[in-house]
Amino acid sequence: MTSATSTRSRAPRRGRDRQAEVLLPAAGRERFTHDGPRVAVVGGGIAGLAAATGLAERGAHVTVYERENALGGRLAGWQTTLADGSSATMSRGFHAFFRQYYNLRGLLRRADSGLGMFTALPDYPLQHSGGMYDSFAKVPRTPPWSAVGFAALSPTFGWRDMARMDPRAALPLLDVRVPDVYHQLDSTSAHDFLARIRFPEAAHHLAFEVFSRSFFADPRKLSAAELVLMFHIYFLGSSEGLLFDVPDDPFPQALWEPLATYLEGHGVKMRLGTSVDVVKTDPAGGYRIMADGDVDHFDATVLALDTAGLRSLVASSPQLVDDAWREKISRLRTAPPFLVSRLWLDRPVHAERSGFLGTSGYASLDNVSVLDRWEGEAGRWAARTGGSVVELHAYAVDPAADRMAEQERLVAQLHRVYPETRDARIVDVRHEWRSDCPLFPVGGYEDRPAVRTGDPTLVMAGDLVRTDLPVALMERAATSGFLASNALLEHWGVRGQVLWTVPRNGRSRLMRLLAGLAP
Repeated sequence: MTSATSTRSRAPRRGRDRQAEVLLPAAGRERFTHDGPRVAVVGGGIAGLAAATGLAERGAHVTVYERENALGGRLAGWQTTLADGSSATMSRGFHAFFRQYYNLRGLLRRADSGLGMFTALPDYPLQHSGGMYDSFAKVPRTPPWSAVGFAALSPTFGWRDMARMDPRAALPLLDVRVPDVYHQLDSTSAHDFLARIRFPEAAHHLAFEVFSRSFFADPRKLSAAELVLMFHIYFLGSSEGLLFDVPDDPFPQALWEPLATYLEGHGVKMRLGTSVDVVKTDPAGGYRIMADGDVDHFDATVLALDTAGLRSLVASSPQLVDDAWREKISRLRTAPPFLVSRLWLDRPVHAERSGFLGTSGYASLDNVSVLDRWEGEAGRWAARTGGSVVELHAYAVDPAADRMAEQERLVAQLHRVYPETRDARIVDVRHEWRSDCPLFPVGGYEDRPAVRTGDPTLVMAGDLVRTDLPVALMERAATSGFLASNALLEHWGVRGQVLWTVPRNGRSRLMRLLAGLAP
């Protein structure tokens, strides 16, 4: 990360946690006093947009290259016409904007300081095919009572199960520190770690597997360090809890179009539908960006690509950094495929159905969203037609699976979860198969790139990037983007963005002392 100091929060915070940490950037002048440097940001997802924001606000001249025709990366959206003639915005599926996503929410405040594009979901229920059901609505937010409250309220924790757990083996959960947690647990799988602490099997499937599959990975393939980090972020490290917000309209309308307007007002150039083919170092300094037949010169470059895009660009740009760095990039891998199926039904699901439901034990079905409960566009379609809009997710699907059979199986599982949908006619359906999320395999931490590359004018951003902070998923993308811009600004003597994070270690002295007893 950039040279910065960390302090407990004393100023007004972006969240409710009194122990949230503020990360101050390196000292420098407020902004470029004369003509600022030209910076290429390769990738228009969350990470790239955060980097572009941090740089443009300080007076740099930023050009964002995005190969797709829309911003947002894995949260992009596009128009589609349904069988009934309606226009709808399709995307790659539901995303939860948790309250501890301080830097992502700070990015989105540029477009709306009050975050009026969000609506809060009242619960995050989890349902197992065996009949067990968990809810987070009444779980306390403040650690350690959040974890204690979840165990006390959950039907998956019996007294016998609690007695069987190995508390000493679970002590690392009490004082998670980055990067120490990777040195301790990266060589262990999430599955094996839970087995080691004898975590109740039912709770394993209903709660922790939800976390591991958020990384689109089988728990047997996922690094235990990532799972434990998630436990810290949501249970024992933060008092923001596990409830979250969702955009009240599709991603383009709610998030990216307003942010693009803000960035263009700061002089950012958006080159959508433009792939960067090669990045070359210029003997006179800086970089030559070759994109779709055009060549342009920049003083610095931010690489904010997904795993496959990064590997491809680095492979075609042999001048970048050094052989060891490029070899590590070549070893990065993507997670298994995932499937998003969105169904427009001719009748509503029952009124008591939650806007979002996590599932376990229903074959490959991982969650169900009733979009018309909270998304304006879907709600308007449902109100006009008397139907409903339902979205199904299947994470970490076997790459060899028959896609048509998997799509049919997913709809069949919806009928098990919400039996009233069996009689519904499907007005239209869209199936999105993707395989571009980063894989965080056992033992893979050392190969993951850091924000800094060794070349002070070439930096990295994205959810695959190491930040040495307790962040994950979308928040890791946003945080790494701001860290990338801060690194460049520090190089030029300009002050960067103030960042926030959940506490970087156990919240209490007792928890830290107990963690020190771990084997």
